[in-house]
Amino acid sequence: LRVPFPSAREAEIAFNSLRVDAEPRRGGTKRSLRLETDALLVHWVAKEARSLRVSVNGFLEHLNLVVLTMEQFGPPVEQA
Repeated sequence: LRVPFPSAREAEIAFNSLRVDAEPRRGGTKRSLRLETDALLVHWVAKEARSLRVSVNGFLEHLNLVVLTMEQFGPPVEQA
């Protein structure tokens, strides 16, 4: 899954917010999250469709929360 952002800084903020949530071991799903300039790249590997669905849904809920939060605060201020 490729998730584009308006800027590299917004992609970095989302990446740093989302990377701390590791997949639970019991689900058997592995997720990798990568930052690519102004986009997040997400890749899942799962043994069962159900665990994949749960993982993708959970990630999308967190992503939605991050995006809504960034929209509420406005564009990020560049750091000096």
